[in-house]
Amino acid sequence: MTASLAKVPCTIITGFLGAGKTTLVRHLLENAGGKRLAVLVNEFGDLGFDGSFLAGCGIEGCTEEDVVELPNGCICCTVADDFVPALEKLLNRPNPPEHILIETSGLALPKPLVTAFNWPAIRSRVTVDGVIAVVDGPAVAEGQFADDPEAMAAQAAQDSSVEHDNPLEEVFEDQILCADLILLNKSDLVDAEARARVIAEIRAHLPKAIKIVETSHGKVEPALIVGLNAAAESDLAARPSHHGEGEDHDHDDFDSVSLPLPAGLSPETLSIRMTKAAEAEGVLRLKGFTAVPGKPMRLVVQGVGRRVSHHFDRAWGADEARDGRLVVIGLKGFDRTAVEAALAG
Repeated sequence: MTASLAKVPCTIITGFLGAGKTTLVRHLLENAGGKRLAVLVNEFGDLGFDGSFLAGCGIEGCTEEDVVELPNGCICCTVADDFVPALEKLLNRPNPPEHILIETSGLALPKPLVTAFNWPAIRSRVTVDGVIAVVDGPAVAEGQFADDPEAMAAQAAQDSSVEHDNPLEEVFEDQILCADLILLNKSDLVDAEARARVIAEIRAHLPKAIKIVETSHGKVEPALIVGLNAAAESDLAARPSHHGEGEDHDHDDFDSVSLPLPAGLSPETLSIRMTKAAEAEGVLRLKGFTAVPGKPMRLVVQGVGRRVSHHFDRAWGADEARDGRLVVIGLKGFDRTAVEAALAG
């Protein structure tokens, strides 16, 4: 079979933990307009949550083989071992996708992934149509990615040897600096004054003008995202990064753990316990699922910062174990004991 000369466009969707990347991907799948889409989803943690959330979503035209999951790692760090082979597998299908959505982990730096599109094995077959950075409006408004100058000054006065790099700000900056379009998500959760402040803060990080679109629940016109024709892999110099060319980055600043969720709890009780767990020192993100007594649907639970939510996403499979699991992602050394105590009630 002769491969088409046309490169398959790929959209890289980046953004910090809990910004709404998976919700955006679902929205794009639901509004594909007959176009054959495939998804590569990567997660930081050993529970494949987002992939199962997408593959079992029941969206017409989206089958399980259209969602390829690369859990427990970071595709920007494992390009040769994981990303390129996964991409080739999609491209080599008898009926290959017309467009590929790549959802990175919330801790991934997008530039190394864009650079990987120049690898000889794939560069003639794919192109980066655009890099979309999803930004959590309330998280920026709450100062999650900004250093507290007074706290830093006090820390420096006590110990001049302390490192003052903010790993959250570094990841956040790398993600928006690589973007062709920024989605200010969850804009319904902040007022107009806070939105204006957040937009000004984002622009202060950017060396060039990049369009910022306000959105809620990832609902945006697909034409704004798909079809940008950015060819980002040929435009690397215009995408600055905290990490130099060829420099590896690691996730030593962060930890991830998968914990069992107690069975038999109501959504309300679980939310109370989740909220307490989210308040534990160093916790950044909670996400998982569990069974609720008397309900045939799987309950998805999520926490971002101090905000916790839950919803039923799909019916449990006939032979599927209904064991509740929760992934907790936090800063290195976060208080796991406090999280476990909160979940136990």
